[in-house]
Amino acid sequence: MREIITVANKEFRDGLRNRWLLSITLIFAVLSLGLSYFGAAASGTVGITSLSTTIASLASLAVFLIPLIALLLSYDSFVGEQEGGTLLLLLTYPLSKNQLLVGKFLGQGSIIALATLLGFGASALLLFIQHSDVVIIETFVYFILSATLLGLSFTAIAYMISLIASEKSKAAGVALLTWFFFALVFDLALLALLVGTDSSLSQSTLTQLMMLNPADIFRLVNLVGLDSTDVNGALAVALNTNISQAQLLLILLAWVIAPLAIASVIFKHKKL
Repeated sequence: MREIITVANKEFRDGLRNRWLLSITLIFAVLSLGLSYFGAAASGTVGITSLSTTIASLASLAVFLIPLIALLLSYDSFVGEQEGGTLLLLLTYPLSKNQLLVGKFLGQGSIIALATLLGFGASALLLFIQHSDVVIIETFVYFILSATLLGLSFTAIAYMISLIASEKSKAAGVALLTWFFFALVFDLALLALLVGTDSSLSQSTLTQLMMLNPADIFRLVNLVGLDSTDVNGALAVALNTNISQAQLLLILLAWVIAPLAIASVIFKHKKL
């Protein structure tokens, strides 16, 4: 356990030194406050007008931003060190491959988790002070938790990419393609499927297909139970699902554990 904490501490300090924590926190804070207060500026009003609209807007932008940040933060975690010759050096110490993997995950995951908490938490606190509505805090708790899990899931996916890729440049390309697929192509494919089948696709089948994308699970977590008039497309069809927020969070957690377990198997058999 001491070895894992040492690696995690090193990764977290690297993130601080490279200004990752500060940058991500500022991005999330500006995104959250901007959409909360100025999202309705086009209609001539400033301030939070609808919690459903605010969360729907935040989820729609965060679902693009968080996976991209997680992939950029982690795509070179192993292939970069392998190219630099430090990966083999690290493994000459009394440190197993799993300990190195988990330590890196905890360190880089802590950056994403802390930045998410500070960035979106500051906005939730200010909105609560202004409106004194406990529903704001409850809603943002789900949002921050699901956003953290979304970031961790793509961090784990980035580790798979980093361990499979032979070069850092190839890992960067695959990471961008992965983001493009989950953030854009997947939902377009679902929408095309709905149109192609004349909306005959059952709600249950559609929801099951959406479980194959952590980005869609993240949006469902935050939009289930809210006013669905702010949502359209395939997501609106799936909003009436019987799956609870807690169940969706567990599925999102599985998207963290499964890629990390696969990355562990890849690392175990990887020749250095």
